Amino acid sequence: MYGPIVKLWLGPTQLLVSVRDPMLIQDMLIKAEDKLPYTGKLFHLAFGQSSLFAPSFEKVQKRRELLATELNERLLKNGDMIPVKVADFITDKIETIEKKGGLDSRLVSQHIAFTIMGVTFFGDGFLASPKAAMYEELFMTIAKDACFWASYNVTPFWRRGFWKYQCLCTKLKCLTQDILQHCRKGCKLSSHTGQDVHYESSTEEMKSADGAQCCSDDEFQDYYFFRDLKDHQDGKEEPCGNVMRMIFHGCQTTSVLITDVLTRLVMHGEIQDKVYSEISMVRRNPSKFEHEDVYRMPLLLATIYESARLLPTGSMLQRCSLKHDLSFASGVTIPAGAVLVVPVELVQKDEFNWGSDASHFNPYRFLSTVTNRSGSAEDLSDTGFSSFVLKDPNENAAFLPFGSGARACIGQKFIIQLVASVLASLLNKYEIRLSSDSNADSNTTLKNNLLQRHPSSQILFVKRDQ
Repeated sequence: MYGPIVKLWLGPTQLLVSVRDPMLIQDMLIKAEDKLPYTGKLFHLAFGQSSLFAPSFEKVQKRRELLATELNERLLKNGDMIPVKVADFITDKIETIEKKGGLDSRLVSQHIAFTIMGVTFFGDGFLASPKAAMYEELFMTIAKDACFWASYNVTPFWRRGFWKYQCLCTKLKCLTQDILQHCRKGCKLSSHTGQDVHYESSTEEMKSADGAQCCSDDEFQDYYFFRDLKDHQDGKEEPCGNVMRMIFHGCQTTSVLITDVLTRLVMHGEIQDKVYSEISMVRRNPSKFEHEDVYRMPLLLATIYESARLLPTGSMLQRCSLKHDLSFASGVTIPAGAVLVVPVELVQKDEFNWGSDASHFNPYRFLSTVTNRSGSAEDLSDTGFSSFVLKDPNENAAFLPFGSGARACIGQKFIIQLVASVLASLLNKYEIRLSSDSNADSNTTLKNNLLQRHPSSQILFVKRDQ
């Protein structure tokens, strides 16, 4: 009701600018390349110094390009192996947890996301690491408490709890290094024997996790995922912190996405059935390059995109220009240093951008037929899955779950393909149902805007051969 731009003076020198118009947002995200200087405090406290998320785009541009290249290479080399191994690992964990009762969709999503991140940054040896479960538990504990301790304007040295938290952070760093050593050792031995090697935790391996002196950060300098980043590294930053920060960011965003996809599939059984039919068809006729099979599952991908549209990881996207004023074609000028806020959830549910059903789950909005005629569920159901064509969601300026412009998520393609592949493997084995104990809660979760930020429900994984 206030137009595409709303300016709010927070003080004599603080200007907050909210941007709503999609084309203006697109222009702003290209020009406003920097992040807010104070947003890194939380992560600095938990994971140590790192320039990978520095406010100045100029400082991180080269490193972002190198990481994007590395992720794309990983996708080409191991795109067909990672999802299979992750799915098998998660299947075993699901069956173990289900013996104790129902599954919380948020917990399952966290396991999936953390396993994907672990395999991505440590390699296949992460799945065989005896400390992987301990690592995930400690990581999530630290991430949960990070906001509280970062909320202090002055580091609370006088609080006993703060020092306990710092000890946990040190322990996490040691575990990161231990897992890296374990994975390196596994790669070397497996290359000599040509067989998979499984390891048991030894007393020596556990010392650093229990508080003994950690191994040197220098070991990370030759770690393959950061081999190209040495020349662009700040002398003060901790290479170990780079790994932990990226795992944290990746796990946080990916788990929210998976949680919502699982919830949508449970609440819309007809979509889950059609996705399963699509998966079965592709599995019967695999392509020559298996990692490309996921692109032959347009309804599954459309379900992921629609879930991301309705429930983005963050409700707001913040950017700024630290050095230069921003001038837009509309004639608006924003001074340097002003905080620019994109209300992502508002934009992605705006009827002007998405139609009258903008607030409803409809993955078919991202699909069209071979004739390029946009189809509804009824239009496409009779034509067969082979007639589905996935639209590029990024062509719509109002689609922003991965950001846009200069600092858009560099791992969007990587994560979408891996999440889709892992879900395809799980849906091929299981039908996901809502637990009888959470019917009321789940209906409320999807209808109440206050609860919709982080939906979670008790779900069941029922084997399809039962």
